[in-house]
Amino acid sequence: MTDYTVEFVGTGETITVSDKQTILKRCIEEGIAQEYSCRVGMCLACSAEIVEGKVAQPAARGLTEEERESYALTCMARPQSDLKLDRGKYPPSIEDTVAADGTDAAAADD
Repeated sequence: MTDYTVEFVGTGETITVSDKQTILKRCIEEGIAQEYSCRVGMCLACSAEIVEGKVAQPAARGLTEEERESYALTCMARPQSDLKLDRGKYPPSIEDTVAADGTDAAAADD
């Protein structure tokens, strides 16, 4: 088991996370207000942009293969190196479905 440092850019928050533990679980233990909902890698609520470092997240079904290189679902992601994450950043697959006024673009088509 190896421990890595996970820094959340712009917040001043840093935690130590084992490579056997999810980033979200550690955030909850440390009292860090990380958004989440489903905790099974589908909803993307816990998404963070990977600024630096690598994660393993084989069960992150809500991300495309390409998005997995740049985004982490903290409910599934386990660090593989020291990390810098930008929380609240969503991959293009979800950003494209939200209109500029904040409404769901897909629902507007109904």
